[in-house]
Amino acid sequence: MATTARRAPAKRPSIPQLSWRTPQPAPVVLISGPEDVLAERATAAIRDYLKAEDPSLEVSDVRADDYAAGTLLALTSPSLFGEPRLVRVTGVEKCSDAFLAEAVSYLENPQEGATVILRHTGASVRGKKLLDAVRAGTGGGVEVPCAAVKRDSDRFDFASGEFSAAKKRIAPSALRTLVSAFADDLTELAAACQQLISDVPGDITDQVVERYYGGRVETSAFTVADTAIAGRYGDALIALRHALASGADPVPLVAAIASKLRSMAKVAGTRESSGALAARLGMKDWQVDRARRDLVGWSDLTLGMAIQAAARADAEVKGASRDPVFALERLITVIATKAPFGAERPQR
Repeated sequence: MATTARRAPAKRPSIPQLSWRTPQPAPVVLISGPEDVLAERATAAIRDYLKAEDPSLEVSDVRADDYAAGTLLALTSPSLFGEPRLVRVTGVEKCSDAFLAEAVSYLENPQEGATVILRHTGASVRGKKLLDAVRAGTGGGVEVPCAAVKRDSDRFDFASGEFSAAKKRIAPSALRTLVSAFADDLTELAAACQQLISDVPGDITDQVVERYYGGRVETSAFTVADTAIAGRYGDALIALRHALASGADPVPLVAAIASKLRSMAKVAGTRESSGALAARLGMKDWQVDRARRDLVGWSDLTLGMAIQAAARADAEVKGASRDPVFALERLITVIATKAPFGAERPQR
């Protein structure tokens, strides 16, 4: 009888794993993962830490994919006056053979007073020998994972952390609005958080976020979705026309509506606590509570019809129809008139 070989469990890194918000310098710092915003923050934090310790810090940048032999050793070697050195290496996931050989050799004897940051996005297995050596502890390194921020809950945690780190208070509803306004771009979300932190002297309220970012397509999209799901047909059409007049594209508008419907479908028929369900689904407690409120009065049939309508509209606004605006209006009509409390009906 043939036996199936068991796959050996993946080895856990033996070096410290540090948060990108609070990284610490080490002879070698591996910043891994695809999220460039987090990687840039980690790199800047290490530079600031070293600069605060010694303002004479020498900072050098190296591209691993366009590497001149001998550069790493030259930049890390002690200078005449013994200033500390920081070498930031990018593109390790596409490094040259020369860099790979020299970096692996460097780990055997890191230079005193030097910090080398290796940035690897994980986009390829190139440089795996170097990563394995760092993670095995060679060179006395640490790792700063920068995993992709994909889920709504991750974006919410990111934004919340931005304000917490700055000791700035933001109303929960204002934070939700802000995250919704930049649902597809973490770089823009980070910039928006920093703008509010620097511009607003007091607490950040709903009115402040609306004043700064009320015209964002995604914010308008969720307004359209909320009013349609609530069965407020007239308000939903007004919100839709306002969004389109402000330059909103039908594609993200449909995406926002579909996202709300998916959340409703995920929590439909469940009896778990909000916390347990949120943890299982990768949502936040408030998202579960909101989806459950939206579901009140909806049936499996009407929710299924709305999801089918959203799928059809998604295809139509992406090229399957000559009139994406009409497709979007039809979607709003289906949802708002199928919603349980929709008192307003389309005029025939």
